[in-house]
Amino acid sequence: MQQGSQRKKRVTITDVARHAGVSTAAVSKVMRNAYGVSAAMQEKVRAAMAELDYRPHAAARGMRGRTYTIGILLDNIRNTFFADILDGVRDELRDSEYTVLIGAAGFDAEVQDKTIRSMVDRQMDGLVLIAPGIQRAEVLSTAQSTPTVVIGHHDSSDLHDSVVDADGSGAGLVVDHLVSLGHRNIALVSSPGTRSSRWARTPEIVLSNGYAEAMGRHHLAEHTQICRTSYSDEGGYKAGMSLLTAGNRPTAIMTGADVAALGVWRAAHELGLRVPEDVSLVGYNNTAIADLATVQLTSVDQAGHNMGATAARLLIERVEGRRDHAVQTTMTPRLVVRGSTSAPSAV
Repeated sequence: MQQGSQRKKRVTITDVARHAGVSTAAVSKVMRNAYGVSAAMQEKVRAAMAELDYRPHAAARGMRGRTYTIGILLDNIRNTFFADILDGVRDELRDSEYTVLIGAAGFDAEVQDKTIRSMVDRQMDGLVLIAPGIQRAEVLSTAQSTPTVVIGHHDSSDLHDSVVDADGSGAGLVVDHLVSLGHRNIALVSSPGTRSSRWARTPEIVLSNGYAEAMGRHHLAEHTQICRTSYSDEGGYKAGMSLLTAGNRPTAIMTGADVAALGVWRAAHELGLRVPEDVSLVGYNNTAIADLATVQLTSVDQAGHNMGATAARLLIERVEGRRDHAVQTTMTPRLVVRGSTSAPSAV
């Protein structure tokens, strides 16, 4: 006696061809968007696919040259800036046949490497790597065989496309703003990065250099102070506790990510300090949380949605053979001033 319903048989390309009254070769051409297929043939085959609820088998499509899947690597699903990037990718690919699959690998380089290799093994057509923490050599090796876009890292290459923010300029905007309010003792909370990864110009390196340069430009080099921590609420909290309990407490703190700024804010609250009366606070990314009525965090807008959309567009150009040379696109940062910054109380 049978128990429950039997598993529904998967519809094949042969079923589609029979239903449409055409050859399997014709169906294959329609699926590949091959040159020379008439509009009438396109309509007949796609109508049959819709009526049969046909979904192409990814592995089989890969054997024919394309799976119509894009892999995205990110290290921290709690960083809301990544949501802005993913929204941009999704919107750019909305009307295409491509499906986006996300690999949330965490900060561990070995896990990131394993995730990327899994994406390649599954014959994904292209990869978007958001600030990868793995060895640069591994990324270059992957990009030789799989179209790849790197978001965040400023190291250019002939092998992959890049989408970056002018992080040095962004840091300068923050320092200029805080100095204009009267601050001199300005600290930076930045990610520690991974020296062994051999990336020379990661976002945190460029941001730190921009901060130091801006402090020097305002003759405040002796007040330069960088606290390294992970871009997370907990990382920001630890950095905030360290900076705000120091003997020479900064009157303003800039962080390399909004999520870390919220951690600093939590530390300030526990220490009985008010934002911005006792310490001004600036984030980076201008995520949706920065504009919440109860937060109102001054932040640098990196145009995350635009970064994601640009990365998706560049990747599809390479996947579909419309461009054979690498490009690097740079977003222009913009400072959005809100209620978390004001003149220092001592001034």
